[in-house]
Amino acid sequence: MAKIDARLRENVHLLGELLGRTIREQHGDVFFEKIERIRKGAKAARRGSSDGAQLLGDTLDGLSDDELLPMTRAFSQFLNLANIAEQYHRVRRRHAGDAPPFEDGVFSELLERLKSEGRDAEFIARQVGRLDIELVLTAHPTEVSRRTLIQKYDAIAGQLAARDHLDLSAAELAQIEQRLQRLIAEAWHTEEIRRSRPTPLEEAKWGFAVIENSLWQALPRVLRKADQALQRSTGLHLPLDVAPIRFASWMGGDRDGNPNVTAIVTHEVLRLARWVAADLFLHDVEGLITTLSMQAASPELLRQTGDTAEPYRALLRTLRERLQITREWAGGAPGAQQATPAQVLHDNRELWQPLELCYRSLHACGMGVIADGALLDTLRRVAAFGLFLVRLDIRQDAARHAAALGEITDYLGLGDYQTWDEQQRLDFLQAELNNRRPLLPPHYQASEDTAEVLATCRVVASAPAASLGSYVISMARSASDVLAVQLLLKESGLQRPMRVVPLFETLADLNDAGPTMGRLLALPGYRQRLHGPQEVMIGYSDSAKDAGTTAAAWAQYRAQENLVDVCREHGVELLLFHGRGGTVGRGGGPAHAAILSQPPGSVAGRFRTTEQGEMIRFKFGLPDIAEQNLNLYLAAVLEATLLPPPMPEPGWRDLMEHLAEEGVAAYRGVV
Repeated sequence: MAKIDARLRENVHLLGELLGRTIREQHGDVFFEKIERIRKGAKAARRGSSDGAQLLGDTLDGLSDDELLPMTRAFSQFLNLANIAEQYHRVRRRHAGDAPPFEDGVFSELLERLKSEGRDAEFIARQVGRLDIELVLTAHPTEVSRRTLIQKYDAIAGQLAARDHLDLSAAELAQIEQRLQRLIAEAWHTEEIRRSRPTPLEEAKWGFAVIENSLWQALPRVLRKADQALQRSTGLHLPLDVAPIRFASWMGGDRDGNPNVTAIVTHEVLRLARWVAADLFLHDVEGLITTLSMQAASPELLRQTGDTAEPYRALLRTLRERLQITREWAGGAPGAQQATPAQVLHDNRELWQPLELCYRSLHACGMGVIADGALLDTLRRVAAFGLFLVRLDIRQDAARHAAALGEITDYLGLGDYQTWDEQQRLDFLQAELNNRRPLLPPHYQASEDTAEVLATCRVVASAPAASLGSYVISMARSASDVLAVQLLLKESGLQRPMRVVPLFETLADLNDAGPTMGRLLALPGYRQRLHGPQEVMIGYSDSAKDAGTTAAAWAQYRAQENLVDVCREHGVELLLFHGRGGTVGRGGGPAHAAILSQPPGSVAGRFRTTEQGEMIRFKFGLPDIAEQNLNLYLAAVLEATLLPPPMPEPGWRDLMEHLAEEGVAAYRGVV
């Protein structure tokens, strides 16, 4: 059994003792003694004691119906508190002699390893600056922990941090324990389970809260440390405008199997994201106005502000006013027809330019130490989050697009698209994509389902390009699935490129992913509409449910190899989107190891992956934990790009083929 750090054990014991006091106060000594007998019996039974197992069984059998729920809650809350203590332990204050956590040094160590292998300093710095990592936050409709409880758990972690100082007096320690006791009592007496399923808008608010409370602080710190590590290793800095890590979201855009995610919801979530972004940047700018009271400024800045005693404040007050107007506009009533004020910020450059001007001026006037503080952090946030906070992906099942086109072709007297073979579909889609006239007449009245598909496409067409990520097609199986979405978007008025992404999910679809993309890339005119990398999504969760983890993992690996080869043959850049789940059974596991295990050439500086809703709070809920996880992503993607794993030997492949065959047979024999 792994040895538990004494300070972690002490915190778990303290939180358990405070929880015990709370339970004893509500349910009395007799009930509390039963909890203790169960705990001691389970502990002894785990060590092989038959007396312990007997004590455990007898106590559980003796519980009345009224005691079952509070007993379950007692152990559930204790596990929550133990998890909080363990999570805090990963980021607690480091004392003299403590070894730093693995995550803190992994990026610096990688840079030194690259140098020792003869990589040029400029080459390393250039590769770091080119990293493009996008973490896609997904909804978690089964999340039962209410936001109010999550906030209390975060506050408990905060008190553990306060307790971790060596110079506290006895009175100060007692005060912290009193706060902990109060927080634990508040959590115990708060109803834990949601009474109603969260709406898609509430899910989006929950995701935005993670950004506001954690990632907003964590990301600039990660980039600051990465910049410092890069400067130590190479003498070079990260460019000011790079954003090696960005965020996207499925919350409010993922309508696959969820009828509650409608075009109206997607529109509201896009507006909400703009409101949250404007609000967060408004707080940043107000802080900068307070900080940047200096008088010396560059001629470039003074040309904008005129002769004023506090030029930085003068410039930023104008930006503050525009952010206030933008926030007010974005917070307007849903669906309300309102004129857009001329001062609303629409382009990220409008936010970036005055901040960058202040930064350059401070450096030019010998105040670089000030520029590289809060102002630099804000510039990093502008590059990563921008005015739209996250890029919203749209996801819909391929069958919904086929059904909509079937209704349309039937209305036009062309037959039923759904009954056509692949070549018939491709001929029709290519002809219509190249046709300048509209496909549908203005008076066409679609059914409810088709109208919703078209309404979603109109929302995509009307939204700013920077607010959207990709259009993901669930259960994609053929080239026509991609062209179908392109045609529906064209028909809805989209006049700019958008990534349309097939998602290959089942074992059969993964095995056919390479040939399918080869047929798509070979179609006349498709490459001209691509305008960038070809993105392909690999489904980990559904393939694991279809074939078991071993066969699915091998199919995912081979599919990526085939896709790399196909895109190389066609001279197209490939962007793989990894649809990883949270648990191992859904393709989850340590992200660092998973990235380093990708096929050679499949990462190439770009990595896009889902962060499943059930894992977001545990990986990104606290700024320090988020910082560690983001640092791991940064290091792993750089390492997978510059130090890829070796190609599998033929013998390894034969063994994996055998294991996959055995695995899928055993899995399907049970499931």
